[in-house]
Amino acid sequence: MTLFAERSSPGLKCLPALLLVVIAVGCGGEFPQSTLHPTADFGYEVDSLFRIIFWWAVVVFVVVEGGLIYIIFRFRERPGSPEPRRIHGSTLLEVAWTLAPALVLVFIAVPTIRTIINVSGRAPDDALVIDVIGHQWWWEYRYLDFNITTANEVHVPQGRTVQFRMTSVDVIHSFWVPKMGGKRDVLPGRTTYIAFKPDSIGTFYGQCAEFCGVSHANMRLRLMVDSPSEFEDWIRQEQNPPPPKESLDTEAQRGFEVFTAVRDPGNHSCLACHVIEGVTFGVLGPNLTHVGGRTTIAGGILPMTADGLAEWLRDPSRVKPGSLMPDIDLTEEEVSALVAYLSTLR
Repeated sequence: MTLFAERSSPGLKCLPALLLVVIAVGCGGEFPQSTLHPTADFGYEVDSLFRIIFWWAVVVFVVVEGGLIYIIFRFRERPGSPEPRRIHGSTLLEVAWTLAPALVLVFIAVPTIRTIINVSGRAPDDALVIDVIGHQWWWEYRYLDFNITTANEVHVPQGRTVQFRMTSVDVIHSFWVPKMGGKRDVLPGRTTYIAFKPDSIGTFYGQCAEFCGVSHANMRLRLMVDSPSEFEDWIRQEQNPPPPKESLDTEAQRGFEVFTAVRDPGNHSCLACHVIEGVTFGVLGPNLTHVGGRTTIAGGILPMTADGLAEWLRDPSRVKPGSLMPDIDLTEEEVSALVAYLSTLR
C-alpha cells in the first residue's frame, strides 16, 4: 500500500491542474446555442442582468470567504492560549449582517424588475408580427401580413423589431433561440409574446426548452436573420405559387400524383395532412408549399437533401419517435418520385 501511494502521489498532485484545464476548455469556444454572445436587444438585456448579478455574487463570495479565512487563522487555537472570552452577542454585527444582504437584494432586484419589464414582449407599431404555433414536435410560423406559412425555419430582417405571438395546439412547449434572448413558454389556450431586434445577419439555432414528449429533443428550429433586401426577396419567393404539374419533369409529375393520390381505405395519404397552396389543403402537418427551399426537414433534424427526404419518407417514426406522420407503405419508386416532386417546391 505504501508503494502504491508513493507511485500514485505525483498523479494525484496533477489532478487539480487537470481539473482546471477541463473546466477552462468546457467554458471556452463559440457554441451555436451559447447565451454568452447575444445578437439582439433582448439578449443584451438578459446578458447585462446576468453580469450585474454575477459581480454581486463575486462581492458576496469574497467578503464571506475572506471573513471566514480571517477568522480561521486569527482565532485558531494555539498552544498555551487561554480559553476564549465568551460573548453573548453584538447588536452592531447583527444589524450589519441583516442590512448588508438586504441592500444586496435591493441592488439586484431593481435591475431585475427593470429587465423583466423591458423584455415583456411589447413591440412598436411597426414591428414584424409572426404567429408561432407549437406542435409535437415542430414549429409553425404564420406571417399574416404577407399570407405566408412555413415551418421550423423562420426568417426575420436585420435591424427591425420582431414580435412572436405564440401558442400551442397540444402541450406546453418553450420557444428558445439563445443568442436572441430568453426563452418563453408556449401554452395551449393562451398567447405569450417575445419581441427582439436582431443586429447580426446569420443563422441562429434554437429548440424547444420544455419537455413535451418522446421527441422533445428533436423539436429544433432555426432563425435566419436576413438583410432587409434579402428578407424582401425571401417574402416574394414564398408568395410565389408552386410550379404547376405540367412544368415538371416526368419523375416529379409522378411524385405529384403520389402526393395527391387517395390511398386504400384505412391508409393515410399526404394530402390528408399537408398544405401545398393551390394543390392540397391538409391541416395537421407542416405547410409544404416551399419545402424545397428550406435547409432542413423533420423538425430540423435532417438536411433538406434527396437523401434526407428519402430517409424521412421511408420511416418517419424511426427518424422521430412518436411522430404523428404515419408510415404509409411507400415503395422505393414512390419515395424517389416524391423526393423529385418535393425538391421542386422552392
